Amino acid sequence: MLDLRLIREQTDLVREALVKLNTEAPIDAILELDERRRQLIAEVERLKAERNAESKRIGRLPAGPEREQAIAAMRALGDRIEQLDAELAQVEARLEELLLEVPNLPDPDVPVGPDDSANVVVRHWGEPRTFDFPVRPHWEIAEELRLIDFARGVKVSGSRFYVLRGDLARLQRALITWMIELHVREHGYLEVYPPDLVRREAMVGTGNLPKFGDNLYHDEETDLWLIPTAEVPVTNLYRDEILPPGVLPIYLVAHTPCFRKERVSAGRDVRGIKRVHQFEKVEMVKFVEPETSDDELTSLLGNAEDVLQRLELPYRVVQICTGDLSFTAAKKFDLEVWAPGSQEWLEVSSCSNFRDFQARRANIRYRPAEGARPQYVHTLNGSGLALPRTLIAIMENYQQPDGSFVVPEVLRPYMGGPEVIGPQPEYGLVPRAVS
Repeated sequence: MLDLRLIREQTDLVREALVKLNTEAPIDAILELDERRRQLIAEVERLKAERNAESKRIGRLPAGPEREQAIAAMRALGDRIEQLDAELAQVEARLEELLLEVPNLPDPDVPVGPDDSANVVVRHWGEPRTFDFPVRPHWEIAEELRLIDFARGVKVSGSRFYVLRGDLARLQRALITWMIELHVREHGYLEVYPPDLVRREAMVGTGNLPKFGDNLYHDEETDLWLIPTAEVPVTNLYRDEILPPGVLPIYLVAHTPCFRKERVSAGRDVRGIKRVHQFEKVEMVKFVEPETSDDELTSLLGNAEDVLQRLELPYRVVQICTGDLSFTAAKKFDLEVWAPGSQEWLEVSSCSNFRDFQARRANIRYRPAEGARPQYVHTLNGSGLALPRTLIAIMENYQQPDGSFVVPEVLRPYMGGPEVIGPQPEYGLVPRAVS
């Protein structure tokens, strides 16, 4: 959420930013409501002061017609104050609703552009592997090796669902464990295990509601929401709190399933496991002091890059332009890994600095020193990394002529032995007893 004073005092700046973001927001309505709110507050305060003074005067009046008349007038004054308080509450509630529709403003150094075509490739890491045999996409590799059962995933849950089998399920588990261990032991994060269902206010706090409700899974009876990313519950751990001096920065990392309504009807995204309704992700979340958040974004991005470098997967860093920036981010970088079988760059991490945008929505503050006035923290988050696209990259980059693929060296200790993943059994590993 933006500071209302910023909208009021630097309206032109906000309007110019919205143009750069290629979006709209109800700025005029916000300004009108803000003006009416301030008028109401002033009028209510004036009437309350008048009532207080009149109450004291009535206390000095002797019993009689003048006193009774003054009491009746004060009752009418009280009724008027009650009416104005009710109107003020309505105005403030509506103002809050409209403020939730305003996106974060981009940092001045974010590239300006209408859409993702204006995103800027900052750098590349690693050389894409050359193959002396025809490379295949992950869906062909996985189906031939019986690593993914697409048909039974659809049978159980419908389109955009799948079942990982055997060594690929083990590889995903190994990836998650290794990534968590890396972030905890070497990058300084504390692991947390948050709920996968959250209250509405948690979704509002991170900016998923009210704007993106159509993309989320919701249980109407309990008003609980399945999380689209661990960012939601982890960021809200400190909602409505004032953090004491000396605790920042806070680095948290979590692994959770993620649930999103992917609307893909045609084209290349239909094949395989690139866009699905349920997937796993390791997420890094930071709570930091405002003056350090730029440096914290750099280190956050470096933590995600470290994962790809140790997996020896070629990738590129892309700075997101204004027209492709998310609703909540002031600045964002994507990490895109090369998938030679699919012949495309796949986003496996987005690293964002939200400034105080989420903190204002979730009311997360800190005291810089004992007795100091509370300030809003800055929040950041980044995938470290997202699955299943990391699985796609491993299958396609490490594929071999016989259809198998090599397990990246850093994951082998977590796999319990296999260095190469080949065909899986059609059914269970243990033969059924014959009577």
